[in-house]
Amino acid sequence: MTALRKTPVALNPDAAPFVIRAERAPDVVAREALLDACFGANRHARTCERLRDGRMPAEGLAFSAVQNGRLVGTLRLWHVSAGGTSALVLGPLAVDPLCRKLGVGTALMQHALAAAKARGHGAVLLLGDAPYYARFGFSALKTGELSLPGPFERDRLLGLELRDGALDGAWGMIASTGVSVLKASTARAGKALASIPHAA
Repeated sequence: MTALRKTPVALNPDAAPFVIRAERAPDVVAREALLDACFGANRHARTCERLRDGRMPAEGLAFSAVQNGRLVGTLRLWHVSAGGTSALVLGPLAVDPLCRKLGVGTALMQHALAAAKARGHGAVLLLGDAPYYARFGFSALKTGELSLPGPFERDRLLGLELRDGALDGAWGMIASTGVSVLKASTARAGKALASIPHAA
């Protein structure tokens, strides 16, 4: 597997550099606050939330952008079935408004897509603005026969093939397939119990 470097990035020489790294448990509170600030209190009612509710992000594909120890960006990818075709759904991507001119969003996107490709994933889907995401290779060319579990604007459902032909023939409802939060919690609890020494 290709090693991903934690490279400090700063497009403005006067700005403090930021680092893209794997999301950590202490990031959760700051991540949720950032998502609330960027998308509002009703963000949990959005259609793509149906694909994330009660699920864990895809293994190794949840990232934080950190500047001077403060979380300034977040991006996660999730396992889905695109009408029977395995894929990832990307989002949400959020960046602290004070850092939006530093290239944090672009760095998160490039890092996440490279990591997904390195892990052997074939395609990434998202619901977003085509002009922004086109720079990363996303388009609606192969998403016209796909649907989401709720209202959505057809021209905002975009896809990117990390492997040629990965979305060929994809049609039907996009559904979550990732590990459930409950299953992950049970597995962690089981490991913790297994590590406790038992009397003979």
